[in-house]
Amino acid sequence: MTLVHEGIAQHGYTVMSHEQTAGKGQRGKKWSTGKDNLAISIIANPYPLRPSEGFKLITCATIAVYDFFYKYAGIDTKIKWPNDIYWCDRKAGGILIENVIGSFESGIQSQESGMQSPMSGEWKWTVIGIGININQTTFSADLPNPVSLKQVTGKKFDTVSLAKELCQILDKYFREITNGEFQKYFNRYLRALYKKDEKVKLKKGSRVFEASIKGVSEIGELIVQHSMEERFEFGEVEWLVDY
Repeated sequence: MTLVHEGIAQHGYTVMSHEQTAGKGQRGKKWSTGKDNLAISIIANPYPLRPSEGFKLITCATIAVYDFFYKYAGIDTKIKWPNDIYWCDRKAGGILIENVIGSFESGIQSQESGMQSPMSGEWKWTVIGIGININQTTFSADLPNPVSLKQVTGKKFDTVSLAKELCQILDKYFREITNGEFQKYFNRYLRALYKKDEKVKLKKGSRVFEASIKGVSEIGELIVQHSMEERFEFGEVEWLVDY
């Protein structure tokens, strides 16, 4: 993000960390990545996507990470709305997307991306942060359900080569989605959805309720069904899962 604000960002520029001790998660949460895992941030020019099409970018990044992890971990890999990667009810990775919007006249502002992000003005840059557990086998007790690729496969991986592989996948998918192939990737996102057609416990404010996960809308709303259908934007509802 510093490169963006200094005016020296380039599309596709990627920063990789071999260890991350003060990472940033969704909605201000902390994200830490132990040694020899995958932690990368990719700068992208989202053109020709418009600010209202933020979920297309989220779909692109999420499917890229999903396909990458699926290749090594298999069919138990799922996408937990909106952009976490799960394996057998355990979290393997997550994505944080931050957008840079505004005009040169009004100044540039950065903003974390939600599903119906209220972005206005010119969408200049986006930074796609990806963290995936690769070789870590012990985790902090603060993390209730982590899993790594090594725990799944029993193998140790070279994180630099994996980072290059993931970036190639993401680049391909980004080009296809910005060339009008969003529906293909959106359909795949829905097929991989974690807990689809299953009951889960959700919390909105002080209200706790059970509902079945029915799907996700094309603008990124979580669609659930109980006595009626409800739709939630990113950040509106919290999953309550027992492990």
